Amino acid sequence: MTYAPPNPGKVLEDGFTQIKGNPYYGYVNVTLTLDDDLVKKVRKIAVDRDTTLTGMIRDYLEKVAGEESSGRELREREALERTFRQFQFKLGKRTWKRADLYERS
Repeated sequence: MTYAPPNPGKVLEDGFTQIKGNPYYGYVNVTLTLDDDLVKKVRKIAVDRDTTLTGMIRDYLEKVAGEESSGRELREREALERTFRQFQFKLGKRTWKRADLYERS
């Protein structure tokens, strides 16, 4: 079953549809143009793996998206660690105890 938004949007001169917001709440159909021989080979592989061509493509895309996400997180973490090293200050030896902070005068 394909999702069709209640208001499909405005069709532009170039034939594309302009839709405000994100109208997709589940799966989106994507059309690919692939060589017939490639499709036949991959369908056989999919049967051997007890899945479908669509399932294999979905798994691959999820893997790529996950790698990009984890790669971005790694880069962000490294940037944060560089910032911490850059702004690290020597404060000297601590001469107080935690309990001292809670003493009342």
